Amino acid sequence: MNIRSKLPSVGVTIFTQMTRLANEHGAINLSQGFPDFDVDPSLITLVEKHMRRGANQYAPMQGVPLLRERISDKTCGLHGRRYDPETEITVTSGATEALFAAIAASVGPGDEAIVFEPAYDSYVPAVRLCGGVPVFCRLRHPDYSIDWDMVRDSITPKTRCIILNSPHNPTGAVLSATDLEALADVVRDTEILIVSDEVYEHVIFDGLRHESMTRHGELAQRSFVISSFGKTYHTTGWKIGYAVAPERLSAEFQKIHQYLTFASMTPVQHAYADFLENKEAYDSLPGFYQSKRNRFLALIAPSRFSAIPSRGTYFQMLNFSAIAGERDIDFALRITMEHGVAAIPPSVFYHDAVDHKVLRFCFAKKDETLERAAELLCKI
Repeated sequence: MNIRSKLPSVGVTIFTQMTRLANEHGAINLSQGFPDFDVDPSLITLVEKHMRRGANQYAPMQGVPLLRERISDKTCGLHGRRYDPETEITVTSGATEALFAAIAASVGPGDEAIVFEPAYDSYVPAVRLCGGVPVFCRLRHPDYSIDWDMVRDSITPKTRCIILNSPHNPTGAVLSATDLEALADVVRDTEILIVSDEVYEHVIFDGLRHESMTRHGELAQRSFVISSFGKTYHTTGWKIGYAVAPERLSAEFQKIHQYLTFASMTPVQHAYADFLENKEAYDSLPGFYQSKRNRFLALIAPSRFSAIPSRGTYFQMLNFSAIAGERDIDFALRITMEHGVAAIPPSVFYHDAVDHKVLRFCFAKKDETLERAAELLCKI
């Protein structure tokens, strides 16, 4: 039987492709964004405790109540805004589900959504599945900052949503307080909603502060703010994220969420609720990952790659123009097969395959993994 695809131009994601290629060739996988070090043993113990005490049936659709309370406390403590655990916080099956639900709540047939490129690959398919039209604004290379005049010129009567990501995957750029003011000026006196992907909120470097939409009173009133326990606690495979938003937005979000997964894994939610009492676990994250970033940069310093500053996330963009003139995707494939290190070619995150001759490397790895990878990269 034939089926008419709703995403005819979409295939297997680049993350799956590069991981498969890395496995086939025994390459060090610095492509897909997941740690290769262990989860805190006490968190695993907490999950086991809640499984054994019987927390194995459906959680409430919005999430375990204590977890929502702890999320409210954490958000207030970090950003100065308290969300009502009963009506303004939703626990989801990973940040990707939260992003889809937020976009679906914001975008309808014919609506336009502004997407900044290079863009994480789930945004545009979600917009299109909802009948929306993505409107692309390119971040300025090489610092990957936002051209707010371009954004302003892209606004039309059909603009319904702006999708933001800070700290930014794949580039490591971060929004500043000045950016938030510029955004507020752009959307003021409009009905435009904001979907803010902040899953790397705790992975930010060089003394910078994470400028969450929750910090800005005007923007918070029109924003879905998405975060991820997987990124914070090195538990990407557990797939638990959450969204905070004002009550009227959360109500629409939850209408969609309840028909996507309804509820997420119950014992893990209870474990995260307990673990959130340990503030040091997330307060220490910037220093932990900054140390890994710095180590990776020092290790590849003798190479012919040149680094573009990473201000957040656990990704480092490296320019390879001094090594080769080929397309980034071809170079990524070649170094995986011939040199044993897998990376992501960022051109796949542009609708028109813009190629700046850079690759994205993940440094959320053990020191010995980074050392082996750097040794190979320095030989290219």
